[in-house]
Amino acid sequence: MSDALTVGQTVPDLTLPVSGGGTLSLSSLRGKTVVLYFYPKDMTSGCTTEAEAFRDLHDQFAAANAVILGVSKDSLKKHDQFIAKHSLPFRLLSDEETGALCEAFGVWVEKSMYGRTYFGIERATFVINAEGVITHQWRKVKVAGHAAAVLKAVQEG
Repeated sequence: MSDALTVGQTVPDLTLPVSGGGTLSLSSLRGKTVVLYFYPKDMTSGCTTEAEAFRDLHDQFAAANAVILGVSKDSLKKHDQFIAKHSLPFRLLSDEETGALCEAFGVWVEKSMYGRTYFGIERATFVINAEGVITHQWRKVKVAGHAAAVLKAVQEG
């Protein structure tokens, strides 16, 4: 997707429903580093492993003045269940209604499984600096070791 946001670009101020109720605007996080990670679906093995890895490193991200936000198209109800079941200390955004955030970052892609094609979220992570500019991106993420690599990038600036 050629018009997808990438390193060096400023993130648009989108507002999405957030776990725990209410909404969250990306601009409200200016002044902090934001780790925005997109994942396909709550309660699936790979997504659970990834969420738990970010959970286990949460204190280190917080020490680096970084906020972790997960994004999928799951409902807030599913997000709240996922958070409770896995003791996630960070919020999850629901892009269920419009898909605007997934579209902006180019993670809503055609996938194929067992000969069937469908659209879904490509696992991807973006680090956004205090000024709202993307400084790092990982696309087609493999879960093993990913959260640690993101933490290293955040700590190094």
